[in-house]
Amino acid sequence: MHLRPPGRPSLEYDELVPVRPLLCLIACSCVSLQGAPREFSVDRYGAKGDGRSLATAAIQKAIDAAATSGGAVVFPPGNYVSGALFLKSGVEFRLAAGVVLHAVEDDSQYPIRPSRIGGIEMSWPVALLNVIDQSRVRITGKGTIDGHGPFWWHKFWGADQKSGMLRDYVARGVRWAVDYDCQRIRPILIQNSRNIEVRDLTIRRSGFWTLTATYSQHVTIAGLVIRANEGGQGPSTDGIDIDSSSHILIEDCDIECNDDNICLKSGRDADGLRVNRPTTDVVIRNCITRAGHGMVTIGSDMSGGVRNVEVYGIRAIGTKAGIRFKSARVRGGLVENIRFHDITMEAVPVPFEFNLDWFPAFSYPKLPASFNGKPIPAHWIAMTRAIEPPERGIPEFRDIDIARVTATGAQRAFAVAAHPEKPIRNLRWTDISVSSEMAGSIRHAADWTIHNFKLSTTSPHPLALEDCRNVPLPPR
Repeated sequence: MHLRPPGRPSLEYDELVPVRPLLCLIACSCVSLQGAPREFSVDRYGAKGDGRSLATAAIQKAIDAAATSGGAVVFPPGNYVSGALFLKSGVEFRLAAGVVLHAVEDDSQYPIRPSRIGGIEMSWPVALLNVIDQSRVRITGKGTIDGHGPFWWHKFWGADQKSGMLRDYVARGVRWAVDYDCQRIRPILIQNSRNIEVRDLTIRRSGFWTLTATYSQHVTIAGLVIRANEGGQGPSTDGIDIDSSSHILIEDCDIECNDDNICLKSGRDADGLRVNRPTTDVVIRNCITRAGHGMVTIGSDMSGGVRNVEVYGIRAIGTKAGIRFKSARVRGGLVENIRFHDITMEAVPVPFEFNLDWFPAFSYPKLPASFNGKPIPAHWIAMTRAIEPPERGIPEFRDIDIARVTATGAQRAFAVAAHPEKPIRNLRWTDISVSSEMAGSIRHAADWTIHNFKLSTTSPHPLALEDCRNVPLPPR
């Protein structure tokens, strides 16, 4: 593996960065094109928008030509079929209204390159659009990227969601490996890059995670409409994943998917602790989340830590969980200085889901005895490597502010489960209103403060507390 060695973020903070200075840092670093850039139309290089002809080579020629002068790649209206494309520094890739870029249904069109998948550094197919080791790149326009997800969804779990590679791996006792071995294509990958902007696109039918930013700095993601589930339901079709990256702005996006809508990550288990690179200085604002597993999620891959995050102006409609923390006893890492405020949730079953012992069949990989003595992939070795000492693997979440949140139509207000060695601590709740069927439960928490928390439930059962110290009950 020869990824660029992980470095420290460009700025360090001892406390939560106020939102205005952080936004200024992000804005000052985004791509800025002076005047109208020279346009390089893909049809001049032989690309046909007929929905049939493979246009990869022609589009890449237009990208390469635009890179010589910092120009914009443009498309006449039409349907363009392509394999992997590699954007270059100084280029604007513009998909205007009436343009659809289709991912070709052919695995051979996506080269295998070093990357990080699910928190593990490994080789994996590149995405449809790739920004790797570049700077000052813009992907813009009101056009559409169609990931042709069903082609890869069926590979994972079959057309019936009960077969495919998933059934085979479960039968062999290695459920934890199938997401890594079933190589599904992402629409957009940003990796080892800086000063990147992705704006105003519609992205539909993602094969895997829709947009991933890994080991990158100063990235703006704005105005995206993500409809990952069109035409069915894809496994792990996250909306936006930020992985060990810093100075990130996500705003004005509308996301529907079949996993976490917006997710902050930083590596998994021993491999993530080895890299030890946090996600830091992130602003997420003014977005809508619809179908999906988590409005804004931290984890489960968070071994490098997550800090200095501000989330506000979010509206969740029918998302399975609202504010969601995921981790496991082997992740390690520290999450701190996080602020959520001015958020509304409508028909979100669990507004506050903090599960630090998440999905054991996936989180705690073990090789069955049938594999003893047999060659196994390098990423399987990385995933099954023990954390030494084991205490190093216990994750820590602390210093979190949650304010001005309204949730209606919930099923269970709290689903909180941490670890006794490191309870979730120093949560400050201010001006919260939750209407729910049940209050739920909190396990292993300490030193919470509550100011003006209104919890209305239809069930007579009280909020269940276990191993909680200085955690006041919200009035009902």
